[in-house]
Amino acid sequence: MPSSPIRRALVVIDVQNEYFEGGGLPIAYPPVEETLPNIGRAMDAARAAGVPVVAVRHHAPKGAPLFQADTHNGQLHSDIAQRPHDHLVTKTFPSVFTGTDFGDWLQKNEIDTLTVAGYMTHNCDASTVFEAMHRGLTVEFLGDASGALPYANAAGYASAEEIHRVFSVVFHSNFAAVASTADWIAALKTGEALPKDNVLASNQRGRAQAAG
Repeated sequence: MPSSPIRRALVVIDVQNEYFEGGGLPIAYPPVEETLPNIGRAMDAARAAGVPVVAVRHHAPKGAPLFQADTHNGQLHSDIAQRPHDHLVTKTFPSVFTGTDFGDWLQKNEIDTLTVAGYMTHNCDASTVFEAMHRGLTVEFLGDASGALPYANAAGYASAEEIHRVFSVVFHSNFAAVASTADWIAALKTGEALPKDNVLASNQRGRAQAAG
């Protein structure tokens, strides 16, 4: 066991009906048939280990096309809503920190390690991962308990798989330890921190792979 116990919290971001069948932004990769059960497993494991769970929901201003508070799609998915949580955050910006009491809650509960799960990898997850790292927290990202969408705009096209993979690689190079839900649950049981990589080593391997 580490000499200074890790003080983790699991933050489950925006697992709302908007991201599922019938919603305006259906998650494409990894498929929700895989990621939603993993989010539930992470929440159950956190509860069993005494790790606090923060549920997050996004509510857009009235009249916006998505995430309306008074609609079915704006609500938490039933698999998440039925599970207990220690704190609920309602946000209006991508980062869970912005305009909320989340940072104060983490400080009050002496959290030093934030585990991020939920949707979307490249938007609210990324915003939260980056800000958490900048605030001095150790960050973990559950790659199989999160997901992305495909995008196409004036800058080009990127598939959901490409977006999820690239963000995961970037996270692990500097910002967060990227792990599977199973590996994270194992780390809960041992009290160990999950390792991340660094920019130099990630780049050196990338250059070597590119060179063949």
